[in-house]
Amino acid sequence: MTNHLLTEVRDGIATATLNRPDVLNALSPDMMAALIEFLGNIERDRAVRCVVFRGAGDHFMAGGDVKRFAGMADMTGEERRKEMEASIHRLHPAIFLLRRMPKPVIASVRGAAAGFGLSLAMACDLVIASEDSFFTLAYVNIGTSPDGSGTYFLPRLVGLKKAMEIALLGDRFDAAAARAMGVVNFVVPTDELEAETTKLARRLADGPTRAIGNTKRLLNASLGRSLESQLEAEALAFADCASTDDWAEGVTAFVEKRAPRFRGE
Repeated sequence: MTNHLLTEVRDGIATATLNRPDVLNALSPDMMAALIEFLGNIERDRAVRCVVFRGAGDHFMAGGDVKRFAGMADMTGEERRKEMEASIHRLHPAIFLLRRMPKPVIASVRGAAAGFGLSLAMACDLVIASEDSFFTLAYVNIGTSPDGSGTYFLPRLVGLKKAMEIALLGDRFDAAAARAMGVVNFVVPTDELEAETTKLARRLADGPTRAIGNTKRLLNASLGRSLESQLEAEALAFADCASTDDWAEGVTAFVEKRAPRFRGE
């Protein structure tokens, strides 16, 4: 296994660094496998209370490895169909793990977030970006349609008409536009990205972990449920939170007019 993904867990924060800076962290089979293994390992790790994705070097991720794709040009159309379908299906567990894990996931973006890089950022719960970052779905520019959940999250974030514009034209847009559309939550000066990411991750990691996980699950499911089903799910989730030590600490701290000290329990 190569070191296409660097991982670290420190003080409740798990950091995954996409590590192919010479090719703008383009996705490779080894990175894909390492990503799935990493997410599977931390999903139920109680010591991990927040996850951060970042890119090595000056960029987040430029998407798929187009040079690797070009090496498939001499294959028959049917051979390419089978190869790409199998390859993309191997990536899907990473998206499922990222969305279902009961802890917040942050994308920390500098430079380019293109193709699958944008899909990955949108699949994260929060995105913090440097002022000089830029975004493009880009797939149409190489004659293909999006993958990696891009067509699922994009219309939910920006609306269908804007999603059509972004996907069909393949133009790039800057961090300010991304924030205005709801693709990005926070835009910070480039030289402050690392510090601001750490501050955000620390705030989430110090929060009531079960409550944050339940809230994430409720919001993810809300667009596919009826009002009645969502109300029932809210009641069950609230009751689950009330069974935790963090809930007892939260309400006690509120009454005592002090900051709560959550332990993720």
